[in-house]
Amino acid sequence: MKLYYSPGACSLAPHIVLNEIDVPYTLVEVNLRTKKTQDGSDFHAIHSKGYVPLLELEDGQRLSECGAVLLYLADLAPHRRLATADGTLERYRLQEWLSFIACELHKQFSPLYDETPAEAIKKRQVEELARCLDWTAEQLGRRLCLTGGAFTVADAYLFTVLNWCRDVSINLGAWPQLTAYVANIAARPSVQTTLRKENLLESWAIR
Repeated sequence: MKLYYSPGACSLAPHIVLNEIDVPYTLVEVNLRTKKTQDGSDFHAIHSKGYVPLLELEDGQRLSECGAVLLYLADLAPHRRLATADGTLERYRLQEWLSFIACELHKQFSPLYDETPAEAIKKRQVEELARCLDWTAEQLGRRLCLTGGAFTVADAYLFTVLNWCRDVSINLGAWPQLTAYVANIAARPSVQTTLRKENLLESWAIR
């Protein structure tokens, strides 16, 4: 398999899961500003959406969208229990978390990375994001993982998104539960390996 990624982008989540399931894969770095791969190829010619993650399967088929890629990878190694069984209520609970992370957290960050919006717009965006983080912290409580004691693909995704707070000057320390959660996930061997491969170990690993 081949993962098209950009360091620190949401593609970090499937990269973590690839290291969790311990299957052979190759990485292709994508510059999201220029839309060029590391060898200078036009990424738009490979993936018309123009963003990562993109997972290329052994037969040449390609799968995009973070939640779909995460569930596909989890189902390759059911013994790792990175996703609950298909057709169960617990599976839909997992999908519920993946949808919330994608729609209510992930997408809230995008305008904050843009240098053009007015400060008033950014202020409202930060307030909305803070509301979503409040809810996430409340739901997490004292748990170390989103769905209970076991690490799942949703944790790989939430860990990735929460680490963006430092990029947009949001102090995650305002939510002690989330700070502890990020530190716990960061300590996993698969996460350490992934951060090292993306040259993020020093800046992302909360100690």
